[in-house]
Amino acid sequence: MDIVVGGGRFGFKAVKFLLAKKRDFVVLDPSEDCEVAKTFKDNFVKAKAEDLPKFIEELKPEWIFPTAPIHVVAEAIKHRFKPWNEKVNEILSGLPMKVIVSVGRGSIVLSYNRDDFCVENCSSPEICPVTKIKRPCPMFELIKFACNEARVLISHQLAPGIGAIRGEEFSAILEESKKAKKIVVATACKCHGVITALKV
Repeated sequence: MDIVVGGGRFGFKAVKFLLAKKRDFVVLDPSEDCEVAKTFKDNFVKAKAEDLPKFIEELKPEWIFPTAPIHVVAEAIKHRFKPWNEKVNEILSGLPMKVIVSVGRGSIVLSYNRDDFCVENCSSPEICPVTKIKRPCPMFELIKFACNEARVLISHQLAPGIGAIRGEEFSAILEESKKAKKIVVATACKCHGVITALKV
């Protein structure tokens, strides 16, 4: 069983991938008008990313596809926390300006292709097909360099343009967040990432 968070364009791509692999899945989205809900009603559940913990507990997914335009991990745990902006400022000092897309509300969005759109179904080669620049290291390693204490969930590329997080790793973050007073969570693939700093 897998969970797709977000029923828009990228969620739809994840659904087609899962159907081709003959895998069971459910798609969560707060809108019944989303692309997936219109086409795959049997696999759709009206829910927000913050509802994800109960689905993880019940379904124990192998993979979670975070396709919504939000930091899914942070949304799933944020009910106990508020943004930890002081930590964000500290983390920024360890990141090159060239990869910073945006900063605010406790989060930093990062990309090696900061200023342009990515190639459709990109396979994440070492040399970016858009910038023509060689990636110095995977984004998840850069995040650990900037903030060693960050809990970084790697978005594994299961097919060109399709990434997913391991369900058991997500579950571990959820458990840790129940007791933590401060936590830094990040989600990243080789090229892009988002960091969120939270405190009680």
